[in-house]
Amino acid sequence: MSDQKPYSFFQSVERSFDKAAKFTKWEKGILEQIKACNSIYSMRFPVKMDDGRIEVIEAYRVQHSQHKSPCKGGIRFSEEVNQDEVMALASLMTYKCAIVNVPFGGGKGGIKINPREHSVYELEKITRRYTSELVKKNFIGPGIDVPAPDYGTGEREMAWIVDTYASLKPGEIDAAGCVTGKPVTQGGVRGRKEATGLGVFYGIREVCNMPDIMQKQGLAVGVEGKTVVVQGLGNVGYHSAKFFREHGSKVVAIAEYEGAIYSADGLNEEEVFQHRKKTGSILNFPGAQNLPSSNEALELECDILIPAALENVINGENAPKVKAKIIGEAANGPLTPEADEILAGKGVLVVPDMYLNAGGVTVSYFEWLKNLSHVRYGRMEKRFTENMNSHILGQIESLTGKSVTDTERKFIMHGPEEVDLVHSGLEETMITATREIMEIWKNNPEIPDMRTAAYVCAINKVGTSYAELGIFP
Repeated sequence: MSDQKPYSFFQSVERSFDKAAKFTKWEKGILEQIKACNSIYSMRFPVKMDDGRIEVIEAYRVQHSQHKSPCKGGIRFSEEVNQDEVMALASLMTYKCAIVNVPFGGGKGGIKINPREHSVYELEKITRRYTSELVKKNFIGPGIDVPAPDYGTGEREMAWIVDTYASLKPGEIDAAGCVTGKPVTQGGVRGRKEATGLGVFYGIREVCNMPDIMQKQGLAVGVEGKTVVVQGLGNVGYHSAKFFREHGSKVVAIAEYEGAIYSADGLNEEEVFQHRKKTGSILNFPGAQNLPSSNEALELECDILIPAALENVINGENAPKVKAKIIGEAANGPLTPEADEILAGKGVLVVPDMYLNAGGVTVSYFEWLKNLSHVRYGRMEKRFTENMNSHILGQIESLTGKSVTDTERKFIMHGPEEVDLVHSGLEETMITATREIMEIWKNNPEIPDMRTAAYVCAINKVGTSYAELGIFP
């Protein structure tokens, strides 16, 4: 098999954009502006490693669109990082934010390293130096560009970034808003860790609750009883599996880069995670069958397939063998354009990444708002709500002479914590976005698939922003 791909990642995004653009009213010049990456910062900087040698680090930050400010997008640490990939991911962020009505332009960053090959101290030096390079060129700030975690990064790296930024910008009261995905103690928001996986669940659940769509796929309404295969047991894959299992679906297979496991009785993601932590592999999990390769999991018979790892895992070669009825793109760009065409021809419903994995940026938006407002969600209304609910419940019980059970009392009187409000806001966002996309798709029979409908939704929103700004008189 040739390593050469017919399309680069950015070209794939552009191809999907062009496919959707013909279903919109915008003239060619406006479409070209929406499609273009506005700013690309490619950098090289030296970092001294633990053994005393100097390593020159290659890194990027791309701001795709400033139709809304600030720009927003994750930073990934990976040996695969290159300018094309970062441009593609930044452009997807623009469309993603537009679809879920989050007022950010798209951005993305990447550092070309394998984090497993560096000590914690080396990673800290690389992250802090990268941050200072961004500050120098005005590529980071709560009103300019707000990074977040991505593949290979997490809360720890975001804490280093906010600390470096605050030290270089003394007295900036909103400094905590320069990055999201931080630990809660450093201005993070509760619910951020599970946000992308939970968003994937909410999006697919809403699709599964649409009787006409389920009828077309030959499935029953709802997620209960559906078989699910998850590729990737990172943060997104783990939480996707968790929420599907908790809501009555059966996770029959989990795949990771070392291989895949299958169990017709269903797998518990936490038990698999602990097994992997102990043994270094998901393979040989008690009660499950090992599959020869992780790719084999993608071809299993199932109702819902969740690719939650890297891009281009389903391509022109293996797409004909995919047997899932619904594919939920939890990762960024897991399907190539060729795979899209093949799966559409087979009647597989692909729920596209550009909105389905928007849970992370949605909750990042909530975190950013929290940082700008300097108050924790729920702090001002929790007790008031509990007192009011207690009073109403007391009045009802007094008038009816009936008492509710302790479980019902606890539920009714509960005032919202920060995590409750975050989950509620995410649920509302994903349900609204799903319905908007489906409405566009249903109202235009010529639109071939849900991805194209999602792009039409995004293009119209970004185009309207430019038009209302008077950029295109």
